[in-house]
Amino acid sequence: MPIHVSGFVSVLGRPNAGKSTLVNQLVGVKVAIVADKPQTTRTIIQGVLTRPGSQIVFLDTPGIHPAESQINRRMMKSIQEALDSRDLLIFVHDSTRPLSDADAHALALLKKASTPAILALNKIDRLKSRSALAPLLEGFRNRFDFEEYFPISASTGEGCPELLDAITARLPKGPAFFPGDYLTDSPERFIVAETVREKILLHTREEVPHSVAVLVDQWEEKPAITRVAATIYVERRGQKTIIVGAKGAMIKQIGAEARLELEALLGRRFFLELFVKVQPGWRENPAFLRELDWRAVYGAAAPIETTADQPIILAPPEDDPGAPQ
Repeated sequence: MPIHVSGFVSVLGRPNAGKSTLVNQLVGVKVAIVADKPQTTRTIIQGVLTRPGSQIVFLDTPGIHPAESQINRRMMKSIQEALDSRDLLIFVHDSTRPLSDADAHALALLKKASTPAILALNKIDRLKSRSALAPLLEGFRNRFDFEEYFPISASTGEGCPELLDAITARLPKGPAFFPGDYLTDSPERFIVAETVREKILLHTREEVPHSVAVLVDQWEEKPAITRVAATIYVERRGQKTIIVGAKGAMIKQIGAEARLELEALLGRRFFLELFVKVQPGWRENPAFLRELDWRAVYGAAAPIETTADQPIILAPPEDDPGAPQ
């Protein structure tokens, strides 16, 4: 019989290395949001690539960073989980940046795992000269025993087919874990919330991106349209003012861009209503952080069809005059 391989591959690295872009490139579909802000990815995002003779479950992870708050500690915990019981690790590094002490800390985490790892030197399309890769490769070789080294561009796809072939060659024999058309375990409600958050990250700066969370409050599916109400949480009123914008212009733009992307991704019409609420200190609130984690809400063993299709109804926010936009 033809040989079939399958396995779980964790994609790790420092913030802004391009991990989510790489996972989207390898899977062939956008399963993780992308922005040029640190800590864009806050939990493990699963993306599944099924090809003749193989199925690869990619696990996109938050950037490795100091755990100075409750939300940072939760992100680092998910990274630790991504190191354990995997078939292969892909460590992604921004090739435009030299090695640093923070990179050494990240590599120390890999050394604690017994899982083989491949190095992907990303963003080579931004290099003025490929000769800059030589000292970087030498630096990595002196710090960690990677199985293979690949210069790639996750945004253009350069080097990604070769990386994918190397990943497939290292997977164990085994059956597919999921149906052939399965792409991610993320529920649609989570995808909606993340898409809204991505648009906020793309349009804001300074402290706002770190202080934003999005929760879906209501979900109503009708024959012609899906109506969704979601609340954007920030920590300070000034951040709310930025997101709402002059005469509501910013939040209208965020909502319009998110709706168009969701309609293209999920294949149906959406009516998206956004609210903004000030929730001081939410990044240090364990109960609120648990509410953001759909795996904690459903339980790790929830069936795929339940996590994808069952509506999430959360408690509506307190009255916040002027919040609906």
